[in-house]
Amino acid sequence: MVAKTHHPLVGSFITRLEEQGRRITGSRSAVAWAVARQRGHFAVEQLCMELPQVGRATVYRNIKLLVDMGFVCRVLLEDGTLHYQISHSGHHHHMICTECGASQDLLGCDISGVLRETVASSAFTVEGHWLEVYGRCRSCIERASRN
Repeated sequence: MVAKTHHPLVGSFITRLEEQGRRITGSRSAVAWAVARQRGHFAVEQLCMELPQVGRATVYRNIKLLVDMGFVCRVLLEDGTLHYQISHSGHHHHMICTECGASQDLLGCDISGVLRETVASSAFTVEGHWLEVYGRCRSCIERASRN
């Protein structure tokens, strides 16, 4: 078994798997460690290249499991590419720079009330939402103003 104390994400993931009675396989641990090493957002294909010993389907299944458990969140880039990043703050949204691709968590943007009002007159029940805000980050704005 992988030591739980080396990285909080890996330790918490393994603990949660144990609590749910799920198997802790070498491949599952390898995917968790690969995610833990990422800086910023990443594509699953990056992980597949880093983990040639782990099957592509296994990597995708374990990323889905990490998302479902709240350890990783999805980040939709402006070009439609789906990336992921470690989730540190529960449910949140993202601000994504269209120039450099950096992403920041957008906290305090509670749109639940607006969604409830919007769908109140329809026969639709909201089970979740996902919001990405696109623009330019402070670094890109400052770089452009210097030029």
